[in-house]
Amino acid sequence: MTTPDLTLSLIGIGCGNPDHLTLQAIAEINRADLILIPDKGAGKGELAQLRDTILSRHLHARAKVRRFAMPVRRDSGDYLSAVSDWHDAIARAWLEAIAAEPGTRRVALLVWGDPSLYDSTLRIAERLSGIRLRVVPGITSISALCAAHGIALNDLSAPVAILPARHLRDHGWPQGIATIAVMLDDGSALAGCPGPARIHWGAYLGMAQQDLIRGDLDDLRDTILSRRAALRQQHGWIMDAYLLTKPRDGIAGPDRIAEPKE
Repeated sequence: MTTPDLTLSLIGIGCGNPDHLTLQAIAEINRADLILIPDKGAGKGELAQLRDTILSRHLHARAKVRRFAMPVRRDSGDYLSAVSDWHDAIARAWLEAIAAEPGTRRVALLVWGDPSLYDSTLRIAERLSGIRLRVVPGITSISALCAAHGIALNDLSAPVAILPARHLRDHGWPQGIATIAVMLDDGSALAGCPGPARIHWGAYLGMAQQDLIRGDLDDLRDTILSRRAALRQQHGWIMDAYLLTKPRDGIAGPDRIAEPKE
């Protein structure tokens, strides 16, 4: 897929709070000729509206804003093959949206969190040959989670692993690691993860509907699973992440109070 004389900026916008944007991100948004916003269909309109809110606050130039229909990944067959086909389809959707705006030279995509952490936008951009790629880092969900709970990501001189929930579910807790940050869980990894461990969980991090629970995993697993199901039903979508820490000397730690938002 060739795109001559085109600059594509992947701009990390944090976790949905317009205040998460860096000065670099705001400047890059305002350099764009065209800003692409994915339309993920029914139930996901709020995500597009959040991008609109960000642009209404921070876009001062006269860039065109264009929505494109986000392709849907198939659920059947090999997972990695399905993801690769999906990424091909997204790249084609980008090109079609760009072609609809003749004369475009600088395109921007607003990426949740940071483009380098558990996001596929960079891999999709690799399918476009001949582009000049710019990447603007953003606040990650892990950073927002730790900030919301007022905790450090790692213990003193201790390693941390960042895992997709699929890996935790299929392979268990990695050996030699005391703390794991878990991304992209549909609930199945949390449901099957054995304790003892301390959990710091958060949904809609940085947003008005932010919800936090912390404490002993075995005590709170069912509470969190019920809470995330209720939130998904309420909002039509959910973004959440959690940090799990193994206890020292068999003690799961002092954080044993659930803090759901009323």
